[in-house]
Amino acid sequence: MKILLNNFDLNEALKKVKSLGYVPTMGSIHKGHEFLIKQSKRGSKKTLVSIFINPKQFNNKTDYKNYPKNINKDLKILKKLKTDFVYIPKSKDVFNNTKQKDIKLDKKDKILCAKYRKGHFEGVLKVMDRLTNLIRPKKIFMGEKDYQQLYLVKKFIEKRYKSKIIACKTVRDRNNLALSSRNLLLTNKQKLLASKLTMKIMELKYFIKKHKNIRSLIKLKKKEFEKNFQIKIEYLDIRNIINFKKTKSIKNSRIFIAYYLGKVRLIDNF
Repeated sequence: MKILLNNFDLNEALKKVKSLGYVPTMGSIHKGHEFLIKQSKRGSKKTLVSIFINPKQFNNKTDYKNYPKNINKDLKILKKLKTDFVYIPKSKDVFNNTKQKDIKLDKKDKILCAKYRKGHFEGVLKVMDRLTNLIRPKKIFMGEKDYQQLYLVKKFIEKRYKSKIIACKTVRDRNNLALSSRNLLLTNKQKLLASKLTMKIMELKYFIKKHKNIRSLIKLKKKEFEKNFQIKIEYLDIRNIINFKKTKSIKNSRIFIAYYLGKVRLIDNF
């Protein structure tokens, strides 16, 4: 496993690599990341994992400051997985200390997380643009847990580069809670609560197939979940996964949720 700490190391290491799989991360490697890496190793000759906590995608400074970090543990996991390259750049390597052209979302894309986390996806697209430009992978492996992010990155990157975005299923723990680096910030009691809410939404997914007015049911369930679980739900919505428009049909759709457990914000989709 080669550790690449700057762009010179990166360019030297990738000179002769033609079929590169890439897994972008912000560290705190968990089983979800491991699944992405394994998928990359199956579908690519070489695999590169980046660890870079992108300050531009945090609309909350406290959130950025508190984001979990454990580089030594991450490297041990990546070595065990026989990762070929680990790229750990500094901000100057990624953004080259130059003013970057602003990336703006289309008005129709300012929904769900984009509505509540202003500037977040612009920051994600900006860093993915820079990293893809630097690494030039054949395939980029991303999880479906951040489905809106996956949708926006795929639309943005595949329009500008030859890289192909490969969507990988959400990995869950034994209680069906979607794996996330933010889970490290939860207490055991909060994890249990999140798991119970997950099960309720999974039940809702099957229940709405028999319901005539899906949107009114979603509104009703949002109030019910907030009351029963004593949590703040930012949004609970059902969207068409092809164009992310509101839908009244279960076909080609997913239920999306964002909520707070204490100060920790969690998202999921079903």
